[in-house]
Amino acid sequence: MNDKKYKWLLYLIIITIGLTIAVQGYWNYKNYLLNKQNFINQVQISLDNALDTYYADLAESNQMTFIDMESDTLFFNEKLKHLNPDSILEKFQIEYKNLPDKEVYGVTQITSNNEGFTFSKTDKKLTQVKVIHGKKATDSIKLLKGITAIYISIHNDTLDFFKLNPLIDTEFNRKKFNIPHALRLYKNESVINSYNTENIKSGFLKTTAKSSFLKNDETLELVYPNATRIILMQGLSGILLSLLLSLAIISSLFYLLKIIKHQKQLAEVKNDLISNITHEFKTPIATISVALESIKKFNVIDDKEKTKTYLDMSNNQLTKLNIMVEKLLETATLDSNSLDLNKEPVNISDLLSTIIDKHQMQNEAKTISFNTSKEEIIANVDVFHFENAINNIIDNAIKYGGEIISIYLKKQTNQINITISDNGNSLTKANKDKIFEKFYRVPKGNTHDVKGFGIGLYYAKKIIEKHNGSIHLDLNNNLTTFKISLPNE
Repeated sequence: MNDKKYKWLLYLIIITIGLTIAVQGYWNYKNYLLNKQNFINQVQISLDNALDTYYADLAESNQMTFIDMESDTLFFNEKLKHLNPDSILEKFQIEYKNLPDKEVYGVTQITSNNEGFTFSKTDKKLTQVKVIHGKKATDSIKLLKGITAIYISIHNDTLDFFKLNPLIDTEFNRKKFNIPHALRLYKNESVINSYNTENIKSGFLKTTAKSSFLKNDETLELVYPNATRIILMQGLSGILLSLLLSLAIISSLFYLLKIIKHQKQLAEVKNDLISNITHEFKTPIATISVALESIKKFNVIDDKEKTKTYLDMSNNQLTKLNIMVEKLLETATLDSNSLDLNKEPVNISDLLSTIIDKHQMQNEAKTISFNTSKEEIIANVDVFHFENAINNIIDNAIKYGGEIISIYLKKQTNQINITISDNGNSLTKANKDKIFEKFYRVPKGNTHDVKGFGIGLYYAKKIIEKHNGSIHLDLNNNLTTFKISLPNE
């Protein structure tokens, strides 16, 4: 996949993720508004139910029954002789004179908690009245025959919030609404009674009761907080489902992008590897071809010195080809996990000294120092592969590092530490984590001053890990440092 197609695919994935988030966000917002409206409706229903219950209880507790006792006894007349029924009737008529087309023909007056009298204007008759309170008593009177009774339900002029509020709390608890609230009773737009209004804050919602029991000029208002938590809890399942779907889609798209990016990198590595292998193989092949051509055309067989020179040249190039092929085969072996190590106790100090002396002789322009204690440091390693791994790391420092290379060996209680450091600065933090990847080479444009396949450090890392050790790169103090740890068994 070329860069242009990759960019377009990246833009498409970003747009898809953005649209997914936008659609899910819009859907959740609409769901939130729907749940909020449902919450408001439930609060309204709770208020109306509580108010209806309040008036029903009020009517039941304030219901009174008057029973006419038909009493004209001397005792009754003597008890009420100080009353003037005519004057009471006249006073009553004066107070209610504004009632249109209404004429008062009698009056009943309660003289105590459970008795009174009735005066009939038509019969000029004073009758004793018994007063019974409560709905249960009234229902019992209805079952008796031969008793004349009048039933009256008395309403209070003002709502009792201390009786109404527990009813509202009961309705809220039934709907699992754990919210504070305040009450205000208006008469002609003026507040005549209130409850808990000191806790009202900005942003609180309001609703008014729709009960028919309220007077025409009265309005009951309930004030309560927005209760976003309750609203969100009502739509929690939908929000979680939406979130999971969004995460699944976004994760899948990112995973797809990662795979595509990885495939793109593999394609680049493959092309780079093919280019490097072609170039690396062409040089020795061309050299061998020239040597053989010279032996054939210029009849140098009789010249033993020239013949030896050409044969040595061909042999060196064939050895170089063999080494490159072996490296590629070793890499394939590492990937298949079929490499078996032949571990044995080895003096790491002597092994490192031998490797360092060889590199110092081949690279006199570099300064290679080795620091270790005088004691023997023994470790169980596969000499062949471990030596190749250390060779690759030192060779990497010589090719790409600075002029001074320092190697330290130190034995600790549980592990053996090998540090290979140089004063070069060709590596950066950008390629620090990729340096151990197979076929990876530090980008240097279209040219590579030092030839290679990018498998040396990959091979070293795999071999050290197969020895149950670890290796990592450290870039500090203008030094490039490879730190190797091996178990001290």
